[in-house]
Amino acid sequence: MTSTLLDGIVAHTVTTPRLTAAVFERPADAPTKTVVFIHGNVSSSLFWQPTMLALAPDIRALAIDLRGFGDSQTLPVDGSRGVRDFSDDIATVIAELGLGAVNLVGWSMGGGVVMQYLLDHPDRVLSLTLVSPVSPYGFGGTDGADGRVLNDENAGSGGGGGNPAFIEALSNGDTGDGPTSPRTIYRTTYVKDASDATFEDLWVESMLSTKTGIDNYPGDGSTATAWPGFGPGTRGVLNTMVPRYFNVSGIVDLESKPPILWVHGADDVIVSDTSLFDLNFLGQLGAVPGWPGAEVAPPQPMVTQTRAVLDRYGNYEEIVYENCGHSAHLEHPAEFRAALTAQLRKG
Repeated sequence: MTSTLLDGIVAHTVTTPRLTAAVFERPADAPTKTVVFIHGNVSSSLFWQPTMLALAPDIRALAIDLRGFGDSQTLPVDGSRGVRDFSDDIATVIAELGLGAVNLVGWSMGGGVVMQYLLDHPDRVLSLTLVSPVSPYGFGGTDGADGRVLNDENAGSGGGGGNPAFIEALSNGDTGDGPTSPRTIYRTTYVKDASDATFEDLWVESMLSTKTGIDNYPGDGSTATAWPGFGPGTRGVLNTMVPRYFNVSGIVDLESKPPILWVHGADDVIVSDTSLFDLNFLGQLGAVPGWPGAEVAPPQPMVTQTRAVLDRYGNYEEIVYENCGHSAHLEHPAEFRAALTAQLRKG
């Protein structure tokens, strides 16, 4: 499948020793800044196009499709490496393009990818912008501002937590509006208000570019003695963010700390202290039976954890958008563009 491009966006194929990657570019004739966008889970670089096009003409904007998403090569994702398969991939793409140190923007899971990139290559990052990023301690299985791991099994996190009906809808290329279709998931969780459908078909196309299977989305799982009875496997996308394999809180100890901009929506239901994708929170609501209580399975305070890590990091700014879900760049485009432009001036 070849992705639908908006006028002004150019598609490139970049081959590195690790993969063949699709890269979108909004070129600049005489660039003064270069910014690289990294998408989140169940999406692709298509979501970044309006943002890229709206940037000042002296800013060179690129977006990289991660392996198994968009038009990039479908390769296995080793969940036991955390998100390093993704961050190592983008490192080789950036190197192949000869970009040097860059300004990075990461959305959701992509926020975790760029934090891992910063941890591994601090000298190659001019600035970091995080849009509703996954907690520095991963997704599921931790508690407290310090990311305390709830149990050794990481119960309730990883590939076993994928919704089978949603996975089937992705696999079947479902463009309808059934309860577990990508379109409905976009409308109900990616944004707070989905009344503007200008690009909705494009967003659904992006979501449907997600490659499904045990080595991609969602990955594999394991049984667990702790509630809710499953834990992570080692393969696929959802396992990249379990606490056993993912922890980027070490950015607080970097000698060089480029500026970080953290933007998120006040009404996010995906990455939140009350996330509807957190089985412990769903259990607390009574939506998942058998919840053993907050002493054993408390909801993960994702936003609190991110703020605690960035407070220790020091060189950051936080912006919270009201009336905004998981996608500030889509829901408050002008405000986000202004904040990003100011951030790029720091890099």
